[in-house]
Amino acid sequence: MSLKPAAEAAYAEFVAARQNHLRRVAYAICGDWHQADDLLQTALVKLYVAWPRLHRAGREEAYVRQIIVRANIDLHRRPWRREAPGLDGHDPAVREGLPVEERSALFEALQALPEMQRKAVVLRHWLGLSVAETARELGINEGTVKSHTSRGLEKLHAVLTPQ
Repeated sequence: MSLKPAAEAAYAEFVAARQNHLRRVAYAICGDWHQADDLLQTALVKLYVAWPRLHRAGREEAYVRQIIVRANIDLHRRPWRREAPGLDGHDPAVREGLPVEERSALFEALQALPEMQRKAVVLRHWLGLSVAETARELGINEGTVKSHTSRGLEKLHAVLTPQ
């Protein structure tokens, strides 16, 4: 499938403008830069296919975020399909965009959270989605989003606040 030249140009412009942000979102969701790249690539391929429909509606970024979250869930549901990374300790993850110690500590604390708490906190407080939008993207009830977010923030506060 290929897009018309104007649609292809709009898609390329969107990807160029939002790729780094979406990669950081994927990293915040999964905690591994290599896996984040894979999730983003999957999402951008699916976005390309759905571009004409989504671009008219102006929902491109929400669609990509939703695909990133769902692809990550799929990855955890089907462990036999995962690729094994390179040799442990010999293939370190690249840490781009984390020059500040505080940001590094925040990401480490985020990764220590249970998966659904981490996703709820990232979507609600980093991306600024509403409770309803977060519930829709995660496929759970709004009350569940609130409880995951509350528990996740409590744990982050306990870890990141000096004693």
